[in-house]
Amino acid sequence: MLLLAYAAEWKAGQRDLGPASLKHLDSLLEHHLFPAFHSRRMGTFDHKVVDAFIQIMERNGVGLATQSNAFDKLKVILLDGHRLGLYDESPLKGVKPPQYDPKRAVIPSPAQLREIRGAADDTFLLIADLMSGCGLRNGEAFAVNVNNIVADDVYRVTEQVNQTTKDFAPLKHRKEGDYRDVPLPAHSRTSALSYADKYGTVDDYLLCHPSDITKPIPYYHLQNQWQRIKRAGEVDIPDGMTIYGLRHFFASNCLGHNIPITDVAEWMGHKSIDITFKIYRHLLPGSIGHAAQVLDLGLAA
Repeated sequence: MLLLAYAAEWKAGQRDLGPASLKHLDSLLEHHLFPAFHSRRMGTFDHKVVDAFIQIMERNGVGLATQSNAFDKLKVILLDGHRLGLYDESPLKGVKPPQYDPKRAVIPSPAQLREIRGAADDTFLLIADLMSGCGLRNGEAFAVNVNNIVADDVYRVTEQVNQTTKDFAPLKHRKEGDYRDVPLPAHSRTSALSYADKYGTVDDYLLCHPSDITKPIPYYHLQNQWQRIKRAGEVDIPDGMTIYGLRHFFASNCLGHNIPITDVAEWMGHKSIDITFKIYRHLLPGSIGHAAQVLDLGLAA
């Protein structure tokens, strides 16, 4: 069987993938895997073939993030074939995957965050308070619902507004009905409840489309506000900061107060703690010298 046919059958079994994930998968297959292996039979893959694929992407100037994603999809497909007995040993054995290292997150200081909040309209302010206070992705903040305040200090993240479908959808890396509980600082809870008191809710959702309340708030509203704040030039915004810097602030705040990175990874909804570590490792408190001092206290006791 050719890789093209095998991948089509494998894809049909990925019933837990949402529309955005399927679109991303199709893009990787169409632009990277299929052109490289359009006539290759599944049984002929080994570590040399996979290594050559990585080298071709490197020579073609494919970005490291895309290299990593394309390799991961090929890896999943080949491991599925290995599970079914196509290979005596894994065709990935000994292969060094592309080393994707995310750019260092640009994070506003508390003073800069206050300035950004002060320059925004009420909707942007609410989203900013949920992203910086609870670690929500912007799509998750768009789906904020008063019923998800399950305790004074806990918000239950149950869904997001999908950027591709522009509708409510399951959480990233999660199935329908999955959720995660995140800390709800008093500041963020007050922001949400004040917004509900001032503007009301629609089916308990706080945010909706300005011209059709039956639809979620559109992504362009947030982006337009962000561009307006930047163009005004009245706020001290760190160079290179994006809207996602509001969510990065949450991670920085947690790690700066010695909250375990395992908890931060869970609250942020990362698929793996490796992602959290790669993005925020420079924020982890302590050093070798500090560790030596702490360890010495125990030894001297």
